[in-house]
Parts: sequence; structure tokens; C-alpha cells
Amino acid sequence: MRDPVLSVLDLSPVPSGTPTSAALHETIELGRTVERAGYRRMWLAEHHGIPSVASSSPEILIQAVASATSTLRVGSGGIMLPNHSPLKVAETFRALAGLHPSQDPSGTRIDLGLGRAPGTDPRTAIALRRSREALTADDFPEQFAEVRGYVDGFPEGHHFAGIAAMPNDVPLPPVWILASSYYGGQAAAAFGTGFAYAGHFGGADPGQATRIYREQFRPSDAAGAQDPHVILAAAVMCHEDPERARAMGRAHALSMARLRTGNPGPLPSPEEAVAHDWSPAELQVEQAMASKMTVGTPDQVRDDLERRAREADADEVMLVTPIHDIAERRRSYELVAQAFGVSGPAVTNAAPSLAQV
Repeated sequence: MRDPVLSVLDLSPVPSGTPTSAALHETIELGRTVERAGYRRMWLAEHHGIPSVASSSPEILIQAVASATSTLRVGSGGIMLPNHSPLKVAETFRALAGLHPSQDPSGTRIDLGLGRAPGTDPRTAIALRRSREALTADDFPEQFAEVRGYVDGFPEGHHFAGIAAMPNDVPLPPVWILASSYYGGQAAAAFGTGFAYAGHFGGADPGQATRIYREQFRPSDAAGAQDPHVILAAAVMCHEDPERARAMGRAHALSMARLRTGNPGPLPSPEEAVAHDWSPAELQVEQAMASKMTVGTPDQVRDDLERRAREADADEVMLVTPIHDIAERRRSYELVAQAFGVSGPAVTNAAPSLAQV
């Protein structure tokens, strides 16, 4: 198996002691850093009402990061489709595609990753979706078909026939279905899209999710049809000092433990994690998180990411690196890129086209 392509998923983490909006500016700077380092793409997440995460509007951050870079593919990881009007999603991403064209077969540097989770707690989800009924609706396939319909056209007699997402002279960006369960692999296979598995928190076996996707994949007859391609997200903390890497990993585990035990807060520092009086419930979350994190020196990280990619049959590994110190966070991404032997924009330009990956 060839080395996996490297990419980035950023949630605009909010370190303790810093203004929330500063995380948005750091996301833009991180985009410049990872482009120079040779990463293939950078996706921005959609989460709401979480003190440790500032990325609530990925479409805005996509525009900001894409404008600050020139070769990096930039996309959503993802747009939580049930929170939005399918027409608005199609319009927004066609506009982004038009603003950021590319010479590759997709015609744009933009990616459209779609998920079906709310990206928040149930009460906030009701506020987003405007009703309890919408929260329990199970209509993701219909919503997806509607997004495509505003670009490719609806069947004759459809109640939305004739409505098109503007601008109508650019394609819808390449589409990816995000998942933390087996359903996402099935959906991506049925829709003929790329598949991205949330290995940094998902509860399913990544290898089985990929097998389902590859075995059931059916090419789409829509414009811009895609070949099967698997992205595996992984939580990664890399440092030359293995003890410091482990300390950064434990700080991330504390952040997740607080979130899952109903006491969310900003991203703690390693020093805060050491001083913290861990509850039994938090320690249980930390233990569960251990298998989902890759932590260590550059060589250790490379070996573990290669193993994860091999076991998941993934074409691409997407790093999630919520580290409190900005300089250490950027450096972690640079160290991983160096460990894999990738380099800046010239190599990024030479990366496989969408039709090849």
C-alpha cells in the first residue's frame, strides 16, 4: 500500500485563557502552515454551542482559508445537512466553487463534506432546526437528492423542478459523506461519493466501514462523478519529546472527558490536565479515547498512522490536532509532514487528481 495522502480537519479549537474569536484567526494561519508543509486538503467542521470549538460556520472559514492559500483544497468537514436548507447548501458551495477554481478535473479547490449529525446537544439542535419534528426526521437521502437536484435538475413533475442553485455555470464541488457509523459508508456507496470516517471519535470499526463502502460503491451518473476514495480522520499529537506529546494527548482527552460528562470548557493545557482532579467518569472517557489517538515522536506517529491507514484501507489520513499552544500545534503538523516526506505547494500541485484518488 502506498503512503496515505495527508490532510487536515480543523475545529478552530479554543485554548483556555484566549478569546474565542482568536481561534478563527488561528485557523487561517494554520491553513497557510499546512499548505507550506504539503498537506493535500484542509476541512473545517460544524459544531455549535461547544466552548472548546469556534467552528460553527464552516462555509465562512472555507472562504477565509481558501483566500489565504493557493493550492490547498479547502472544504467542509462537514456541513451538517439536516441543519440547513439543501438549496442554500447548493448555492453556497457553488459560489465557493466559482470563487476558487482549479485546473484539476473537479474545476475547483473546494470540497463539500456532508454529515447528518446535529453537531451539538439536542436542545441546541432544536434551535438550529426550528422544531422537535425536524430533529427526529430521518430524511438524509432525500435531502442529499435535493442538493443534487438544484445542480443537475429534478425529474419532470418534481415540485422543485426549474429551481437551480446559482451561479449555474460552475459545478457542485466534489462531495464526501462523513460518518462515525456504518450507515455513512452505505450512504456514500449508494450516492457514489467519497467517504470520510471519523476515526478520532467514531464507534464503528473503520476497516469494516470501508469494506462496506468499497463493496457497495456504485458510480453516480451525476455531473462530476467520483471514484471511490476513503479518508480516515485521526487525532494526532506529535512532538520531538515523547513525554510532551503524551501530555498534549492527555489534555485533549480531558477536553473530551469534560464534554462527554456534561461539563464542557475551553481546551485545557497539558499543565491544567496534570493539575486536574480526574473523576472516575472522566478517567473512563480517557481510557476509551486512548485507542483513537496517535501520540508520540514523528517516527512513532508515522508508524501508527500507516498502521491505521492500512487497517482501514484508507487512501488519505486527515489529522485532527487540538493542541493548546499555537506554536506546538503548528509544529505538530509540520513534524508529521516531514516524517512522511511530503513538502510544500509544488508537491501539493502534483497530488493525484480527484479522478485518480
